[in-house]
Order: sequence, then C-alpha cells, then structure tokens
Amino acid sequence: MGDDDTLPAGRRRDKLIATKEAWARQGRLLTGTAADPARDRLPPGQRLVRDWPVLDLGTQPRVTPAKFRLDIDGAVRRPLSLRWDEYLTLPRTELVSDIHCVTQWSRYDNRWSGVAARTLLAMVEAKEEARHVVLHAHDGYTTNVRLGDFDQPDVLLADSWNGATLSPEHGGPLRVVIPRLYFWKSAKWVRRVEITIADRPGFWEQRGYHNTGDPWSEQRYG
Repeated sequence: MGDDDTLPAGRRRDKLIATKEAWARQGRLLTGTAADPARDRLPPGQRLVRDWPVLDLGTQPRVTPAKFRLDIDGAVRRPLSLRWDEYLTLPRTELVSDIHCVTQWSRYDNRWSGVAARTLLAMVEAKEEARHVVLHAHDGYTTNVRLGDFDQPDVLLADSWNGATLSPEHGGPLRVVIPRLYFWKSAKWVRRVEITIADRPGFWEQRGYHNTGDPWSEQRYG
C-alpha cells in the first residue's frame, strides 16, 4: 500500500491536483518536438502501454441506469435530455482509435461502441454562432474543446470498450472519446454536453493545462 492510500479521499484529491499543477509549471515531460499525425502514429514524448491506467480526481461516481441523464444543451435550437433507455435507442457506432494521455502513456487499437457525437449534434442543431463545447462529468469535472474538434466522425460517446460494458473506473456508463486530443479532453462519466458561443476553460485548463491539447504538437500545458 502506498502512502497516498492511507490519506482521506479529500487529501488524496488535493495532493493529486497539486502534483499535476506542479507538472504544468515545470513543463514536465515536454520534449520540445512535434510530429505529423499523418505519418507518426505515436505523438512526441509518448510511450506505449498494453494495459489501461486508471486516472481520476480521487472519486469514481457510480451512475445507475435509473440515475442516468444526458443533457445536450446551450447554444442549440433543440435542447435534448436523455434517460438511459432513450440513449440506448439511438443509432450505434463502433470505432477503433488510440488513446494518448498527457501523463505520457499511449494505448493503440481501442475498440469503442456508442453514439457518435455527430448524431447528437444533428439532433440538437448548434446555433450558427456556436464555437465551443464544455463537457460536464458526474464528479464535477469539466473540460472544454472546440466545436470543430468535437464535430468529427471519430468522436464518440462510448459505453463499451473492447466488447465489454465500459467499467466505472474508466468512465462508465458513458464517457467521451476524442482521439485527436490528449485524453483528459475525453471526459469520463459525462452528464452534459454544453454547446457554447464563448470559450470557457475547464478543470485542468484552469490549472495550467493547454486549452486545445493536440498530442502531435505536444500541447500538454498552456
């Protein structure tokens, strides 16, 4: 058992946040290089892993089907609120993509199943002036992405990974998957997709992490 395992949950969370903020101030893990995603599958500074590390803010909310609610709202013409049984009736998409975590690990060939972001965007119709998305999670976490990065054919709200139901520690019942960005942008336990006109930095973006988060440009920190 590590020393952190004996700390109360709140203190573990505070210690984790302080450590990650220090990494941003120090520019930890930066190599100062860039790569071309059309040519280089592995972004600069990343290392391949075979397992799937678990990273969170110290809590893993358990969201039952009865408590599940997904809201897609904000700068849209037709706001949408879905129960779990309603979400399951939407058209399904299966995709294979890579994970690139800002903490330096990458994992290839993850098979996801869920609902494409474009399916949801078509249902709500973002207003012409909409430019950004804020993703809200059940643990209070938020992250912001450009609408142009969210509105891509490989972006998914996933409930299945490698043929199995997505587990709570990895963001189940539902998480976002945005392969083109560092994985902190792919919010776990998603409960709300808020379409916005103005940009609004999320949890880590307010704490020194890059607003966009492109792995091939090594946009780890702001």
